[in-house]
Amino acid sequence: MTRRILCPTDFSRNAQNAINYAIALFKNETCVFYILNTYHVEGYTMELTFTNGLEESKKKSLGGLQIVREWVTADKPTDHKFHTVSECGYLIDIMKTIVDKEGIDLVVMGTKGATDSRMDIYGSQTVLAMEEIRNCPVLAIPSKTTYTKIKEIVFPTDYRTTFKRQEFQYLVDIAKISKSSIKVLIVLPKDEIIDDHQINNQNLLKDYFEGLDYSFHTINDKDVQSAINAYIHSSDSDMVAFMNRRHSFFGMILSRPMVKNLGYYTTIPVLALHDFKR
Repeated sequence: MTRRILCPTDFSRNAQNAINYAIALFKNETCVFYILNTYHVEGYTMELTFTNGLEESKKKSLGGLQIVREWVTADKPTDHKFHTVSECGYLIDIMKTIVDKEGIDLVVMGTKGATDSRMDIYGSQTVLAMEEIRNCPVLAIPSKTTYTKIKEIVFPTDYRTTFKRQEFQYLVDIAKISKSSIKVLIVLPKDEIIDDHQINNQNLLKDYFEGLDYSFHTINDKDVQSAINAYIHSSDSDMVAFMNRRHSFFGMILSRPMVKNLGYYTTIPVLALHDFKR
């Protein structure tokens, strides 16, 4: 199986770090990496000035991608191939097109771009990618996170939506590759228990995770975000995965300004899983 992975870059350290993480995570897998840089020119009224600005932006994009290609191929794993893509337009729109056109299996990107702000844990483009790219998972890598062996992945859920096997493929793959455990976590108000519908969905997970090291955990707390945050810190987790359906649990967790209060996003990768269209 050849994995097709899209890594957008704005040539920042954060983007470079995300690419390095992806290469390390899949170092023993056959992969084709698409390294994407996008550019656009705004605010010009004269046609000649606009054309010159566009050409200059294109030149910078191609030059930056050449530098990226040189360092990713300098000591690359044998089964890794790299393609660089320079496109004029808006990042999310172009990412969607490439995901569909190239049959991308996974997007890996940094949590912040070149316009890094200490006020925001996640950059706006990363949040948009997690919400708007529906045909493959998105793995977001915090700026100071370097790859280490993944030992534990936390999967918070409310068990309210019915799961499909294909939605969990990359979570299962990463768990297999890294030989990591999966901790399925639900946060419930005090004295509340899961109902029959939730139990049925829990049983689906048992089926999907067969052969893996997995376990189920319940925390009684009214504050879902704080409870998840505390659990991840206490268990020293290496990754958190969410099922991202519109207007669902994941949407609530990642919505701003809530995301600014979730401290663990600064230290461990987040895998956004989707209900795929294809």
